[in-house]
Amino acid sequence: MCGIVGIFDINGKREINRELLSRMNESQFHRGPDEGGIHIESGLGFGHRRLSIIDLSSGQQPMVSRDGSVVLTYNGEIFNFLDLRKALEGQGYRFQTHCDTEVILYAWQAWGEACVERFRGMFAFALWDRNRQTLFLARDRLGVKPLFYAPLADGQFIFASELKALKAHPEFPKTLDASAIEDYFGFGYVPDPKTIYKEVYKLEPGYCLTLKRGAGLCQPRQYWDVDFTVRPGQNEKAAGDELIERLREAVNIRMMADVPLGAFLSGGVDSSAVVAMMAGLSADPVNTCSISFGDPAFNESQFAAEVAERYRTAHRVEQVDPDDFSLIDRLAGLYDEPYADSSALPTYRVCELAKKQVTVVLSGDGGDENLAGYRRYRWHTYEDRMRSYLPDAIRKPVFGLLGAAYPKADWAPKVFRAKSTLESIARDSMEGYFHSVSILSNALRGQLFSKQLKQDLQGYQAVDVFRRYVDKAPADNPLSLVQYLDIKTYLPGDILTKVDRASMAHALEVRVPLLDHQLVEWMAGLQPDMKLNGRDGKYIFKKSLEHYLSDNILYRPKMGFAVPLSAWFKGPLKQRVRDALLGPAMTESGYFNHDVLRKIVDQHQSGLRDYSAPIWSLLMFDAFLRQNA
Repeated sequence: MCGIVGIFDINGKREINRELLSRMNESQFHRGPDEGGIHIESGLGFGHRRLSIIDLSSGQQPMVSRDGSVVLTYNGEIFNFLDLRKALEGQGYRFQTHCDTEVILYAWQAWGEACVERFRGMFAFALWDRNRQTLFLARDRLGVKPLFYAPLADGQFIFASELKALKAHPEFPKTLDASAIEDYFGFGYVPDPKTIYKEVYKLEPGYCLTLKRGAGLCQPRQYWDVDFTVRPGQNEKAAGDELIERLREAVNIRMMADVPLGAFLSGGVDSSAVVAMMAGLSADPVNTCSISFGDPAFNESQFAAEVAERYRTAHRVEQVDPDDFSLIDRLAGLYDEPYADSSALPTYRVCELAKKQVTVVLSGDGGDENLAGYRRYRWHTYEDRMRSYLPDAIRKPVFGLLGAAYPKADWAPKVFRAKSTLESIARDSMEGYFHSVSILSNALRGQLFSKQLKQDLQGYQAVDVFRRYVDKAPADNPLSLVQYLDIKTYLPGDILTKVDRASMAHALEVRVPLLDHQLVEWMAGLQPDMKLNGRDGKYIFKKSLEHYLSDNILYRPKMGFAVPLSAWFKGPLKQRVRDALLGPAMTESGYFNHDVLRKIVDQHQSGLRDYSAPIWSLLMFDAFLRQNA
């Protein structure tokens, strides 16, 4: 696990500024504190920060092939590298190290761009082939590892693992993208391939990019997608047994390391399943860690303790201050662009705790997206069923009128909060799903944004992110479609971004067995009712785990990794919210209606409305503006 950076002259062979490249590289020191390296030649510079995991004594980067023709800077792990090495040795390639980095070099020489299709793992890398005068960049299929890039006005091309490294370049384009601001306040993050900046991009998961010197820029190419076409003739028992075997194998290949290894254990189904598999594969007690909260509404530590006791893990737990809001500005610096998932706070703390005993951890991320664990999937299928019963000519005006007339009652019990559901049913399926996941509704964004920002948007709406995927989605039912949308947007843009930045801030590698691409492909082909069965999400997964985990773990209500934002904003953060949202950075930015900002603050703090999620997104945007003024 590392940080990579590079500068490439697209059209010529201008000298690369070593001091600048080093400065960009060192901005990512936290990603790889063990070693650093620089490679410079005519028109090209690569940098690398290393967190040593496998083959600690060799494997330094940037790495050059034996014949000197190919240079590589790489972040990640190729878990099937030993099999690939054998195949390459069979073709006559000879290896000097025992690490996966060298395998990528010779896989490129043997198979060219198709090499990425053979890699099983998490990766982002850049490779320079002198003979072909070609720069090749690739990112793993699910987006576990990040890769940012920007073509500069002076003809250079820069890339890095984090935006902060690109920002260190004096020619970095710092103009904010209006459509990315709209996306951020719609989703709570900036979805791939955009960043908050114009002309700066993320390489999307499952994509690669090839640049030939003198040939100008070209578009990224997709090399992988997940197909949700259902496999016929599935037997529930057989499917459950196969799911466990596939999970066990995905866990097993991720337990290879020359440094201490452990697992996150939240007490939820996914992390508990990973720990159960690890315990069956390890002769020694598994190192596990979790954090606890003083507020029982947010505390899962008792369930983590139950799993730890059952599998006799070396468990470590620490209680987090319930008012742990000192990290707000720190988070803005970690993520480099606006990012509004408040669970980044406890994620940062659990990574900090894990690093005290291990260097590599396995996590349970990805289970909800692949096996329909989110409650919103249940609501979406219910709403879509309602849509199918009524023609658009009746449904849209009737439910639209009911939604508009129904009072917004954030203070009331959930059973009486029907306004959002009525509004969602009035929309088509895709717009309804966007309405259910959006941080700020279309109406609230319309009120909040200034006239100038709305003019700059020229009619663009965040829901267009979904439209980009819907027509080509390899999914044949409503549940599979929204799972596909989440795998393309929420998973890389929110979940994996959160874990990558929080873990690498502590030089901790996180491996994600439930996002093994072969396992993901197999789960995608399961019948929808094996994932969502009535009210039960992750149905087949839970049934197959009944021999490994108690019903207390498997069938309790989902809690999530949340923090008490609403109470913070009325209590200890009351004045900070007012100072930030009504302060100079926000009001002078030109993006917002000041009266609406004041209304949001006043109504939340009076208890009239619960604007905790919008306020958090605005707080993080304010922190971004102040740090990037």
